[in-house]
Amino acid sequence: MRNDAQRRIETEEPVALWENDRVGAGMQRWRREFPEIDCSGKAVVGRLLHLHEVFLTAVNRTLAKHRLKYPAFAVLATLRVEGAPYRMSPKALLDSLILTSGGLSNLLRKLEKAGHIRRMADETDGRGVIVELTEAGRRLVEPAMRDHAETERRLLSALSPEEQSATARALGQMMLGAP
Repeated sequence: MRNDAQRRIETEEPVALWENDRVGAGMQRWRREFPEIDCSGKAVVGRLLHLHEVFLTAVNRTLAKHRLKYPAFAVLATLRVEGAPYRMSPKALLDSLILTSGGLSNLLRKLEKAGHIRRMADETDGRGVIVELTEAGRRLVEPAMRDHAETERRLLSALSPEEQSATARALGQMMLGAP
């Protein structure tokens, strides 16, 4: 039986495979029950929402080896790739990340308490603050960055390099048009 199922999968057109996944099956039910509603957006949005959970779970599993979760990793990695002296204003960090200002403040407080960052007065603006990656933060995040990149490559391995590039372009276009 398994060989028959495998043979069917191998001979089906690629489009037919993804049309029968969880989202495709849900779309078929929508079309049956509400034929007047155009549910075509689910083909992309539903899959992105599903993959968000899959990807975040895999990323957090990888980062757990480094005692990190994605939001903290994102702050530390963003500071690290800024280049020496690994400093940014909270506003610049916020513009780079997908966090609320309150969420970032709480996260910075935790990272500072753990010794991974330090907050200091901005020398160019006496009212401002600068966030700096500490040496301890750098030692923590650099190996996590390598493992994280490997996890991302593994998550995308079902797509050819050309498909990855096309997907990146399409998602980039969507981001430009997002509110």
